[in-house]
Amino acid sequence: KKTPNMADQRQRSLSTSGESLYHVLGLDENATSDDIKKSYQKLASKYHLDKNPDNPEATDKFKEINKAHAILTDATKRNIYDNYGSLGLYLAEHFGEENVNTYLLLSSGWAKALFVFCSLLRCCYCYFCGAASTAAVLREIDRVLSSGSPGSCQKRHGCEDKSGRA
Repeated sequence: KKTPNMADQRQRSLSTSGESLYHVLGLDENATSDDIKKSYQKLASKYHLDKNPDNPEATDKFKEINKAHAILTDATKRNIYDNYGSLGLYLAEHFGEENVNTYLLLSSGWAKALFVFCSLLRCCYCYFCGAASTAAVLREIDRVLSSGSPGSCQKRHGCEDKSGRA
């Protein structure tokens, strides 16, 4: 088993609000498939609805046991759970199992910073000139190029005309 690095631990800490699925089955994270199966059978028979017809707590426990068993016996879901916890399972349910890593990568701090940096580089004109949208920026550029008169950026910020026109 791999040792989790700091980023993995941070992601995992974001998704550990409930009881561990391993703990529900009375196991540790190194449990084998046979261990999971044996524990499930033992607990499922103990909390089965037929043995506890008037006990709503047993019903809830039985549902938890079934959920834990279903996730931990599916190799893909278990891998997602081991790496990202319940957050990873939630993402897999909503975005697909194959997209969990991509989603978490794109939601990381450095990816967001890179997106903001690229956005500022691409659209600094609208930031400085207060244009409402990219379309407004394009209209302003077209107006300046077609009329030869200085745009609002030159008036507001004293920018030089670098096009070579006088």
